[in-house]
Amino acid sequence: MTFRRACGHVADMDSVDAILAQWRRERPELDVAPMGLLGRLVRLTTHLRREIEHTLARHGLTASSFDILATLRRSGAPYRLSPGDLLATAMVTSGTMTNRIDQLEKIGLVERLPNPEDGRGVLVALTAIGLERIEAAVTAHVETQIRLTAEMPETDREALDALLRGWLARFE
Repeated sequence: MTFRRACGHVADMDSVDAILAQWRRERPELDVAPMGLLGRLVRLTTHLRREIEHTLARHGLTASSFDILATLRRSGAPYRLSPGDLLATAMVTSGTMTNRIDQLEKIGLVERLPNPEDGRGVLVALTAIGLERIEAAVTAHVETQIRLTAEMPETDREALDALLRGWLARFE
């Protein structure tokens, strides 16, 4: 079934439609349309996250460890950042970031190095093993993303991306 066919028929129902029908029956005065949109986003995120986490697990990574390694990798050679720069890309506390870096350091994927620009600071750097791991994981991650969006025509992907970008910008 193509994406257009799946999304183009009013008769196609999903699990959210059943929930909305119940609310419309029980509370007809409420406008539950936003509940449908947000409910679908949450449910879709759950399905997509499951697939992505499965891909990352094949490389011995979690979403949070992937995020740190990917941030270091996309920063460019020599693949090192201060803990503060890493923290700026994540929505976690400094204690959580320290714990994540500690775990990655224990398994040899990152190392802490003295910061030559700040005698009291450190840089977090990918090790050779960490670079190898993130290279393989990011390749698999992109392949998974391509697979997950393959049935959606390019014009639909672009339109959805533009809509979501605009909506997200209002929050950020």
